[in-house]
Amino acid sequence: MEITFYKYQGTGNDFIMIDNRQETFSKNDTKLIAKLCDRRFGIGADGLILLENDAETDFKMVYYNSDGNQSSMCGNGGRCLVAFAKQLGVIENKTTFIATDGLHHATISENGIVSLQMKDVDAVKIEEDYIFLDTGSPHHVQLVEDLKNYPIKEKGAEIRYGNLYGQAGSNVNFVHQNDTDTFSVRTYERGVEDETLSCGTGVTAVAIAMKATGRTNSDTIKLNVEGGKLEVSFIEKDGKYTDVFLKGPATFVFEGTVAV
Repeated sequence: MEITFYKYQGTGNDFIMIDNRQETFSKNDTKLIAKLCDRRFGIGADGLILLENDAETDFKMVYYNSDGNQSSMCGNGGRCLVAFAKQLGVIENKTTFIATDGLHHATISENGIVSLQMKDVDAVKIEEDYIFLDTGSPHHVQLVEDLKNYPIKEKGAEIRYGNLYGQAGSNVNFVHQNDTDTFSVRTYERGVEDETLSCGTGVTAVAIAMKATGRTNSDTIKLNVEGGKLEVSFIEKDGKYTDVFLKGPATFVFEGTVAV
């Protein structure tokens, strides 16, 4: 059987997109999903996303990490899925869709910039040398010196697999402050088990963490990632963060077919 797929990337975070509105894709075949995401033996991607029908919204997002396992929310993947939905003609310039962490609203501009509403954040755990919060996926946030040369994979794996987060683990973000409202971020992603060029839920977590710890007074934060630039905005009141939006490019790369 041949499957038609579409490749998208959002600031270097890349995804295989499949239109599964007819429910033809085998959703429980972990080995197949991992093979398709493999950069040597498959198409190559940080994750695979299915666009499916939903009775109450424009579509449903089903997200798999590159290890083949269904996972929690992916911000850049959600933005790319919005662009994919527009390419398919499912939506025009605005949408509401459902994902594993609930309802999302989004808009897409003519030049492919997608603004995606993320989940509200009610709790930020601030420790002496790190911050932890859930932005649809769990995130450890830690400021470091010399981010450019920091051993992201090694140190990220230590934290992800360490005693702090147990078997479930956490994504790990290493951060450097550039100025009052701009931060550079490198992320180790669980499920990929390596550094990715960008992580949408990760930069969202960093932006909120930097506000929560008083390192910025801004409600609109610029994030420099290895694959480009993103922006996160929110409304903060009494330690609660609402109207959280992740904004950045979502780019179509190519379309193809693969035999499975």
